[in-house]
Amino acid sequence: MYFEYGDKETEYLKRKDKRLGEAIDAIGHIEREVDGDLFSSVVHTIVGQQISSAAQKTIRMRLTDKLGVVSAETVCAASREEIQACGVSFRKADYIKDFAEKVHSGVFDVDALRSLPDADVTGKLSALKGIGVWTAEMLMIFCLQRPDVMSFGDLAIQRGLHMLYHHRKIDRKLFDKYARRYSPYGTVASLYLWAVAGGAIAQMRYYAPGKAAK
Repeated sequence: MYFEYGDKETEYLKRKDKRLGEAIDAIGHIEREVDGDLFSSVVHTIVGQQISSAAQKTIRMRLTDKLGVVSAETVCAASREEIQACGVSFRKADYIKDFAEKVHSGVFDVDALRSLPDADVTGKLSALKGIGVWTAEMLMIFCLQRPDVMSFGDLAIQRGLHMLYHHRKIDRKLFDKYARRYSPYGTVASLYLWAVAGGAIAQMRYYAPGKAAK
C-alpha cells in the first residue's frame, strides 16, 4: 500500500510553485509505502530511530517472527529480554513495552488518533516515551496518510529545499513560508523534497548552508 495522491495534488503544487512543479514533472509519480496498522507502526518507528533502513527491516522481520503479530497483547506477553534479542536496544525495548502496556490497559487509545486533528495527534504521540515531534509527524504521513505534513525537524526535507531553491540558510520562518505555500498538500511536497534530497534529479546538487552554488 502506498501513500495516495494524484493529479489534483500535483497540479495544485505546480500552480503554486514553478520550481517544485518542474521537479514533480522530472521525477514523476512517487510510490512511498505506508502501513495502516497504528500500533505496529509506532513500534517499528521507535525501532527505526537512528538506525539504517536495512537494520530496521531486519529487526522488523525478527519481531514479526518472534511475536507473530505485533500487537499490544503480543508485546505485553513478551519479556523485555525477548524484544531486545530481536536487535532492539535496552532503551527502545523499554519504550515499546511502555507503549504496549498503555494501549493494553486502555490508558492510550491508539485508534482514537485517526479522528483527531494533526496538532492533537502530534501532542498525544509525542507525550509517549521515545516519541518526539518528528516521529509523530512521520507516523501521520506513513500510517495515517495525513495530507498536509511538513516536518521542520526532517533534515532531508531541509536538504531538498536547499537543493531546489539554493537558499543559504533555512530558518523556521522561511520553512513555514514554504509550508503555507504547499498547503493543503504539504505531504506530497515532502515526498518530492525527499526525492530531490536523495538525488532523484541528477543535475541538482547540495551545497552546504553558507556556501553559494557555483
